[in-house]
This record gives sequence, C-alpha cells and structure tokens, in this order.
Amino acid sequence: MPLMDTPIMLLLLWAVIGYLLGSIPFGILLTRWLGLGNLREIGSGNIGATNVLRTGDKRAAAATLVLDGAKGAVAVLLARWMTGEDAAQLAGLAAFLGHCFPVWLGFRGGKGVATFLGILLALAWPVGIAACLTWAITVAVTRTSSMGALMAAALSTMWVFALGHPRMFVLGVILTILVFVRHRENIARIKDGAEPKIGEKR
Repeated sequence: MPLMDTPIMLLLLWAVIGYLLGSIPFGILLTRWLGLGNLREIGSGNIGATNVLRTGDKRAAAATLVLDGAKGAVAVLLARWMTGEDAAQLAGLAAFLGHCFPVWLGFRGGKGVATFLGILLALAWPVGIAACLTWAITVAVTRTSSMGALMAAALSTMWVFALGHPRMFVLGVILTILVFVRHRENIARIKDGAEPKIGEKR
C-alpha cells in the first residue's frame, strides 16, 4: 500500500469521484440506446458485458466491456495525475464499489470484472495485461466467463509481486475478495456443473 500522505478530505473527494465514475451503468445505457430491451429482464439481469452478450448484440457487449474497464482506469489515472498514488488506489477501489453498488440502481450493480481489469491496467499495466491474459486464456479453455473472472482475480496478487508492484498488494487482495464475493452464486453453480457457457441463454 502506498504511503497515505494526502489530506483526508482530498482522499474522500477522490473516493466520491471514483464511485460516481464507477456507478455509470454502461450496459443498461447501451442496451436501451440500441433498442435491445431492459437488461434487467434479460438473462441473469446483470448489467455487465456477459449479460449484454445474451441480447445477441456482440458489438454492444464489446462496448460495455471496454467502457466498464475504462471507467475504472479513468478514475485511477485522473486521481494519480492530479493528486498521487494513494488517491489513485482509493479512487480505483471506489470505482469498483460504484460499479457493484450503484446508487442509481438501488445498489444492485454488476460483478465488476471489467472494472477490476481496467483498474489494474491503469495502476500497473504489466499486472493488468497479465490479469487480462489470465482471464482470456481461462475463458477460451472453459467457455465460462465467471471462471475467467475468478482465475484472473485469484492470480492477480501473484502477478503484483512477480512483476514488481508490491504496493498494490493490499488493494489487490481487497479487490480479489470482492470479486469472489460478487461471484458467490457462480461459484455454487460451478460446483454443481450448472454454470452456463458464454452465449447461452439463462
């Protein structure tokens, strides 16, 4: 964890900014704009890219993936540029929480995988690339989005040390725990052999 030497009020400001950026529900906004229906009534009802893919529009799913990642990255990069590393990590965590618990949606948001990866890419791009590759390889092998998310999160702290960014360790552990908590229902379905593959309707 970086030295927290930024004034507390400034850190709180970046936490609010990060949360507001993270809480933008791009999946819902894009599906409405493209006339694809109410995302809450499609598939799992989740607001992330995997559920957007169940609308049948791959472009909308890809755009949701990129934008959900970008909002986490933007929160980190703005806070780092204008304040410092401590504010950057706090803004990243707040962006993740904003995606998972957006006030506009009654605190019922997504599972945060794309935002998680965007945060890692912005904090330390080698760690982010390693996590993205872990996700992509796992998904390619298993055809299961949740398996990719869980594997990327589980190995992210290993990448933090292996690639020389130990100051990210505490944040990495917190984000990993949150990713696993948000995927607890997926974990139960994986154990039962009932987790749907990518593109399958639920």
